[in-house]
This record gives sequence, C-alpha cells and structure tokens, in this order.
Amino acid sequence: MNIHEYQAKALLKSYGAPVADGVAILTKDEVDAAVAKLPGPLYVVKSQIHAGGRGKGKFKELGPDAKGGVRLAKSADEVKAFVDEMLGNTLVTKQTGPAGKQVNRLYIEDGADIDRELYCSLLVDRTVGRVAFVVSTEGGMDIETVAEETPEKIVTVAIDPDTGVTASDVKTLCEALKLEGDAAKDAERLFPILYKAFVEKDMSLLEINPLIVMENGRLRVLDAKCSFDGNALFRHDDVRALRDTTEEDAKEIEASKYDLAYVALDGNIGCMVNGAGLAMATMDIIKLYGAEPANFLDVGGGASKEKVTAAFKIITADPAVKGILVNIFGGIMRCDVIAEGVIAAVKEVGLKVPLVVRLEGTNVELGKKIINESGLNVISADDLDDAAQKIVSAVKEA
Repeated sequence: MNIHEYQAKALLKSYGAPVADGVAILTKDEVDAAVAKLPGPLYVVKSQIHAGGRGKGKFKELGPDAKGGVRLAKSADEVKAFVDEMLGNTLVTKQTGPAGKQVNRLYIEDGADIDRELYCSLLVDRTVGRVAFVVSTEGGMDIETVAEETPEKIVTVAIDPDTGVTASDVKTLCEALKLEGDAAKDAERLFPILYKAFVEKDMSLLEINPLIVMENGRLRVLDAKCSFDGNALFRHDDVRALRDTTEEDAKEIEASKYDLAYVALDGNIGCMVNGAGLAMATMDIIKLYGAEPANFLDVGGGASKEKVTAAFKIITADPAVKGILVNIFGGIMRCDVIAEGVIAAVKEVGLKVPLVVRLEGTNVELGKKIINESGLNVISADDLDDAAQKIVSAVKEA
C-alpha cells in the first residue's frame, strides 16, 4: 500500500525526522488558512498523487509550456495562482502513463534554502536477507538513471537486525554522502530513526529523494515516499487509515475484496490463471506472440466458484480487454470449479470478446465437458503455447 508524500512526512516527523512545516489541502477554499500557518515568504506547492516525477510532469489541461506538479512560490498570491491551476487537473508523469492522474490534494510546504541534494532509501535487500540503506550524492535524480550512468555513486549498506543501525553504519553512510559538521550530527540521529520507522511500520520501501543539506548545514527530509507490506497491514490500523482509494485502480480494489492477486496492465488480452509463476509464464508467452497482457490475475490454488466468477467479471469490466485467456493447471484447484465459475460469470455479464480456455489437471475432463456443453462460444486449447497463439490470433481477427 502506498501513501501520499504529506502522510509519509507526518509519519516520519512523529519518529523525530527533520521535516518542514506543511499543510495539505483538498479544496481551494483552504488556501488562505494553509498559507497563514506557514512562515513564508517562500512556499512549495506540491501535487499529491501516487507517482514519481511530479516536478517534471505536465498538466493535460494547461499545455506543454505550463509548470510541473511541484512549484516554488514566492508569495501567498503566487500560491493561490498555482493552486487554481493544479487542483483538480490531470498531471502526466513518466510513472502515470499518458492517462495521467487527477490531482485531488495539494501540499503547501515551507520553502528551504538548498545547498546539496542527496538520495536515501531503505528497502529489503533480498540478496542478503536484510533491510538496507541505498544512498547517493546524486539526489533529485531518478535513481535508475544514476545506477545506469554512474553506478559507483550508489552505496548500499545492509543493516544487521540484531544490532540495528550502528555507529559504523552511520560513518559509512556519512562518508558515502559526504556529510560533515552539523549535517553529520543530524545524520547520526536520522538514520536510526528511518530504520526504526521502516521496521516498526512494516514498510517495503522508504525513499527520501531528495534528502537535502540546507545552506545552514542542517539536514531535512524534502520528499518522502512510503510503501507498506500489504500482508502486515492488519497490525497497523493507523497506516490503513491513510489509504487513498482514489489513487488506486478500481479493478484492483474490487479484486482485493475477493483476495485475488490482480494488477492492471496496459495490454488488451485479459488473463485468468492459477499460480503466480504460471501467470507470469502466461503473460510472457502472450508477449512472445506479439500481443500484450491486460492484467496479472492469480485466482490462487483453492478458489471457489464465486471467486472465479468475481475474477472473470473484473477482467470483462476492463474496456481495454479485447480477448480473454483462461489458463488453469489444476492441482489443488479443480478444473470443474473453474469451468463453473467461467460459465456463471459469462451468463451474468455476457461475453463480447473471444475466450480461449486451457484446462489441465484435476477433473480436467469434467471441466472440459462442462465448458463444451455450456453452449458458450469458447475456443478450446490443448496446451499453453496453443492457447496463446489462439487468443492472439482471435484478437487480431476480431
């Protein structure tokens, strides 16, 4: 689960991290009160969407020459002008795709005099099985670009869970970021704070880009991105309360109600598969034959008829889907249950696109019999390769 920047900053501030004063607003009527709470005369107006690259993004409604989704204002009047332009409009960044995301929240923050911009993140390093800091002197840039062009400028420090962040870890991080004086003293306090927040709140990612050294030599968290392990949210009611469903795909929200593993993609062939590995293989082979999957959908190993029906309805609700591939290898999952679920869903929502079904495993003959006797216009497949070729061909011919 992701949260907004202002929510992430509030969380980090509660742990003692150095964060600027700021106020989130949902309507234009809240601007005056928000500005009055900040010292000024420098303000930053930030679009709050679950996507990176906001500063370099463009608003669809404002034209190519308009400023991006993060703007520096030098007066209260300029703040108001920016809010008028940004709130309610659609921001397009590299991470949103061409459709963009509507900006429903803005964060107005106290400005900062920046000397240097640094990069700092925490994540689970699966190569060593530990939480690790990833830092770089190249803050404010896409870390992927830094990794590709100047990988020597990225330093990774894995933290021993038995000791937490040690003085030696802090020294290594400070040397990597070239922190001295007051900035180094702030870092001695900040790095353990970040690690504690990451572990206690079951985060999967904590990214601060940039972490800045101000002209007065002190550190400040200028931007913050937090992602949380969805499997651990039952332990954190305070984190769950921060969820903004308007930032999530409606189909993914519906899928979560049925405990379906669903991720919307940009293609036009809907996939319903059991098992994450088989789902990945199914998407790969669809791409191999020149098409693109519209989703990742794993119904799991013990899905019921109702769960399968819900999965099929979610797929067909996507207007981008021009064909559907059902690929089931029945171990725990029975092929007849899949067949009954598909039929129930088709009868309820109709079938307007080609449907290819490949069944194999437990009760496969019964499953095929149910499909064949249903009267549905279903294309049968013998194996995965055959299924992929048939659905790609059917979509191209439709």
